[in-house]
Amino acid sequence: MTSDRASLPGVHHETAAVNGTRLHYVTAGTDGTPVLLVHGFPETWWAFRALIPLLARHHRVFAVDLRGFGDSDIADEHYSSAVAAEDLHALIEHLSVGPVHLVGQDVSGSVVYRLAATYPEDVLGLTAIESALAGFGAERLADVTHGGVWYIGALSAPGIAGLLFENAARAFIGEYLYPFYGVASGAVTTDDIAEYARTYGRPGGFSGAAGLYRSMLTEGEELRALAQDAPLQVPLTTIGSRGGGFTNAAFRSVTTHDVRAIQLDGVGHYVAQEAPQQLADALIDAFAATALRRRG
Repeated sequence: MTSDRASLPGVHHETAAVNGTRLHYVTAGTDGTPVLLVHGFPETWWAFRALIPLLARHHRVFAVDLRGFGDSDIADEHYSSAVAAEDLHALIEHLSVGPVHLVGQDVSGSVVYRLAATYPEDVLGLTAIESALAGFGAERLADVTHGGVWYIGALSAPGIAGLLFENAARAFIGEYLYPFYGVASGAVTTDDIAEYARTYGRPGGFSGAAGLYRSMLTEGEELRALAQDAPLQVPLTTIGSRGGGFTNAAFRSVTTHDVRAIQLDGVGHYVAQEAPQQLADALIDAFAATALRRRG
């Protein structure tokens, strides 16, 4: 934990020793059902900086730094989406707040899916934002011969993240990744980039991303088996934007129930940062629909 980290009024920083690691998370709001926000890459809890105050008007909000990200402990070479899901299960137990509205985006899709499938008692409902699942199309994101991105393979290779990306974290994130996805500078400012670079640039700062991308390239068969043996029973909402219906197609494959699909046209991939008010409105509607379905 460092004194130069970014923060928000009304947000409290906490840590929890769970599942053999130490997770940093923030809390906001005092009333309403609990919400757990799970970031993607290249993000930390700070990706939800504009969303948290909007949700905290109606809900108790928790936003976590996954293991190997942000101000949480770094991850080792055995880190995977399965380990990350166990971390979140232990965190929910530690906080005594379950079940929660679970929200995951980008590369955390497999993490939140595993949590909801394995520990449905932890989850009121699951919302997946611009996410993919191994075994259901995610692998194609690394196929550079068919439009995939090169850095997934680089991050997945043992030791390469530390060699290539840590010392250049600010440039890689701010000058390459966000511009590559067409994110406007007003949505992700130089101060935001500095906050991301603060933790991604530490030794092991890319270890969480490396573990989740390794999982994405290797866990397809396991996730297909999980979907067959334990299809999702919790209410499921998908939110697509730049990726169109990709998220819905993936998550519709892992449940036997109806999926509530929301498309945000004119919004980029990093929805929480680019269109927080639209996302907040969509999430609040999804949470209300979940409550009605569970009562029914």
